[in-house]
Amino acid sequence: MKASTLTIAILLAAASQSTMAAELDLKVTNLTKGIHFTPLLITAHNSEDTLFEVATEASTALQTMAEGGNIAELVAQATAAGSDMAANPAEGLLAPATSTTATLTTTDGNEYLSLTAMMLPTNDGFVGLNSWKIPTEAGTYTINLNAYDAGTEQNNELVAEGSGAPGTPGIPAAPGGDAGTGGTGVLSGDTNTNIHIHPGSLGDDDLEAGNSDLSNTVHRWLNPVAQLTVTVK
Repeated sequence: MKASTLTIAILLAAASQSTMAAELDLKVTNLTKGIHFTPLLITAHNSEDTLFEVATEASTALQTMAEGGNIAELVAQATAAGSDMAANPAEGLLAPATSTTATLTTTDGNEYLSLTAMMLPTNDGFVGLNSWKIPTEAGTYTINLNAYDAGTEQNNELVAEGSGAPGTPGIPAAPGGDAGTGGTGVLSGDTNTNIHIHPGSLGDDDLEAGNSDLSNTVHRWLNPVAQLTVTVK
């Protein structure tokens, strides 16, 4: 075989290796004290499709997830893009300090991994991973995940029935049953309407009045809020 032919063969083999399918075992752990995650969506996708992008406006699909926990529109978006996905592996909420697992087989070209889930109780906060490059080498990899603010709603920290609809202010639920009532609303100076790192919940120590319906000892967090363990087979 000529040198030039050998070089081309090596390059083609390398290109094939970089886009080959992968078998992944996934484990998501909620690291918070008092925050629940709504149904998770984990996708393997190409370089052009992603669930969200920091410093840009949230899509309607992302807003729907971040304000109400509904991943249906993101699932439809990922399906149309030919992404591989693990949707709702916990079969509901992922409670604080618990884990869920899933397996995911990727197809050629889907070399990036992304993840989203709303954080409850928050207004429009979500745990996220954006376009992490899936390694081609077998092994176990650990990624710490931050909390993001969708930028679509002011963080008034008030629990209000029916507020899970996009554009309706308020926190739709406090699954731990440890939130209060009667808050007047947190005055937020956050005017960033793009997706950004979440500033965190303030809360207060009065669950029958005060500014917030959230507890400052239960619902506050520091990043990272979750951990994703990926085993590439």
